[in-house]
Amino acid sequence: ASTIHKKIYRQTSGAPTERLSFQRQPNRQEEMLYIVDEASMISDEKAFGESGLLDDLMGFVFEKSTNRLLLIGDTAQLPPVGQLLSPALDPELLAHRFRARVDGVELRQVMRQAEASGILVNATELREELREEVPAIRLHTNGFKDMFKMGGDKLEDGLRWAYRNYGHENTTIICRSNRNANEYNQLIRRTLFDAEDEIQSGDYIMVVRNNYSWLPKDSEMGFLANGDFLQIRKIIRQEEMHGFRFAQAQVRFVDYPNEPELEVKLLLNTLQSETPSLPRDQSDALYKAVSEDYADVAKKSERTALIRSDKYLNALQIKFAYALTCHKAQGGQWQAVFVDHGFLKPDEPVGGEFARWL
Repeated sequence: ASTIHKKIYRQTSGAPTERLSFQRQPNRQEEMLYIVDEASMISDEKAFGESGLLDDLMGFVFEKSTNRLLLIGDTAQLPPVGQLLSPALDPELLAHRFRARVDGVELRQVMRQAEASGILVNATELREELREEVPAIRLHTNGFKDMFKMGGDKLEDGLRWAYRNYGHENTTIICRSNRNANEYNQLIRRTLFDAEDEIQSGDYIMVVRNNYSWLPKDSEMGFLANGDFLQIRKIIRQEEMHGFRFAQAQVRFVDYPNEPELEVKLLLNTLQSETPSLPRDQSDALYKAVSEDYADVAKKSERTALIRSDKYLNALQIKFAYALTCHKAQGGQWQAVFVDHGFLKPDEPVGGEFARWL
């Protein structure tokens, strides 16, 4: 198993003042079936390589005409950030854009949830409402043991109860924006954990950008993926470099208990940013600053290798993991989840975008 990015791209760079970029690799495998899960999140907007991720994936797989692609996803889940629909799950789009033969099937019977579950009842109703032009949102909690309505005045008590009964790793808050998540994360750290430092031992964090630099090659994990959860075991030191803040830390991998703890460098600027990861302009600024450190290396190949392996450029981009946006939470599972859907006017209809988020 691998991420799409690791499978189909290789990292490249141009002049020392340019940022690292990615180029689609050639595919020499034939008669292969490629299975892609969580396909609802595959974007067709340009982010890697020369085209969008969907275009590059299709180009990679069907570079050999005997290959086949199986896309698995849920159209009721969130589409890629900034898009209204999931292009990889749109048969007409796939057939038209790529001149492909597309077959599809929809599975509708849920197998991993009790029939009397309030979560299942409400999720099923929301899914049906998504078929309507103006979805009617009604959440039912009466008579169910797994869903409750809770006012903001009860949140602190509710979180303390959940942490006590399920633990920090099985409790989360899901909210609408990175700003909301930042506010919740700071509130939880200050109020429930008496945190005083920007980051400290015991903090739970989430990797928010794929990173291929820190794990040993024989690691079970392969790489640190966007969405991986870590716990800070020790802050070794903090420093400022190139106009950014960093921490050297010992971390453990929450979802890989057999993986040994690892010393890594963390980029702290992303903790409070209102973007999913480091913004493009700041990423470019960091790359330029790091490149200047190696400007005196005459041989281009050596200079490029040094830039690529630089610890500051490859620092883990992270956010606190007590509260998450729905995009970051998608695909995860917890025993206790607090959902903040924001303020809704009683008589104002909601669109399919919000129903899909919910």
